[in-house]
Amino acid sequence: MAAMPTIDASQSVAPPLGRAARDARWRRLVIRYQGGDRGAGEQLVSELMPLVRHLASRWSAKVSRDDLVQAGLLGLTKALDRFDPSHGASFTGYAVPTMLGEMRRHLRDHAWAVRVPRALQEDAMRVTSAIQALEPKLGRSPTPQEIAEQLGLDLETVMEAIVAGRAYHSSSLEQPAGGDTDGLSLGDSLGADDDELERTEIGVLLEHVRHVLDDRERYVLHLRFERDMTQTAIAQRIGVSQMQVSRILRATLAKLRAEIERRPVRIAA
Repeated sequence: MAAMPTIDASQSVAPPLGRAARDARWRRLVIRYQGGDRGAGEQLVSELMPLVRHLASRWSAKVSRDDLVQAGLLGLTKALDRFDPSHGASFTGYAVPTMLGEMRRHLRDHAWAVRVPRALQEDAMRVTSAIQALEPKLGRSPTPQEIAEQLGLDLETVMEAIVAGRAYHSSSLEQPAGGDTDGLSLGDSLGADDDELERTEIGVLLEHVRHVLDDRERYVLHLRFERDMTQTAIAQRIGVSQMQVSRILRATLAKLRAEIERRPVRIAA
């Protein structure tokens, strides 16, 4: 593929022409470019830049317009290389779908804050195009049902596509939470795992099965797991060896495990 033509700001832009004359001029420029005249390609790109920017404006609210313009220029370059003047079609009739295809590819591959399945991305883009087409006709935002009828999709697919379309953007966790929050950020409002909740559940569970233990086993369990004492410290406290404390703990835990397996305890929410 030939290199993308560059735009020389000093180049003169052709005066306004009628549509037929303009298409004929652009056809001649394409033929000259494909024949090796690089200047003809640069002139054509310069004259088509307003069209590229107009196409990019369709999605500029979602992503950087400059990135979309670059994607459009890539599509325009491909159109310059692939257009066959002998077929009789206008160059813009061939170039516009090619440029839009590159812009959509850029949106699909780079513009999503959250990755979603490709089919859902394409549905979201179709829904966006349908909304843009329907709003001028209706004078308001179309309903999901109207979008579904426009695209020939079921309502559920349209709703999923609308939700997926929101994945274009993400909010920073450093963003202010707003309202009367004393400067808190969104990250400050997120919940976290509560370690005490798990400890409480374990405590409730033990209350249901501790009847299988004798007083010394309960005391050793208390010293080890509630007071967080070492086996050596426990041995000194109760007047036995550290090895005996180890055996007591193993036997105690085995008793509790067996009782839990024998009669599972349901902890109420």
